Amino acid sequence: MERHRKCKKVVRMIDFKDYGKKIVCQTHIEITPIDSSEVSIIPTVNRYFYIPASNITVTTGVTIPSNLFYNDDGSPTTEFMIFNPNGYVNLYINGVMQEGGMYSVNANSLIINPTPGIIRAGTAIIIESLGFSSEKI
Repeated sequence: MERHRKCKKVVRMIDFKDYGKKIVCQTHIEITPIDSSEVSIIPTVNRYFYIPASNITVTTGVTIPSNLFYNDDGSPTTEFMIFNPNGYVNLYINGVMQEGGMYSVNANSLIINPTPGIIRAGTAIIIESLGFSSEKI
């Protein structure tokens, strides 16, 4: 297949008072066309749910073991399925996605880094693990 080069230009204003000053950056991007009929991308999604019975103080950090969570089927979880390197994990607390640097997840636990605050009893904690694989058709 033939390779193509494409140039993407980004223009930013330095000073809004002086519209004559601009920075123009050029970034070269290599593009290799793929016939989409040759490859299928297959997503896999696993979600895990936990609702604490008591308040969780996170000011010194906290580790929540995976066996406290339930999966999409309502069955207890023994470990989280983590897709590395072809995936990512999202954390939702009370339905709000959290910053990636605030937590980490491994097969056995959710680790919330020290941050001021409390997760109140009855607040939903949801881990969403997404992975991607490809398959030739």
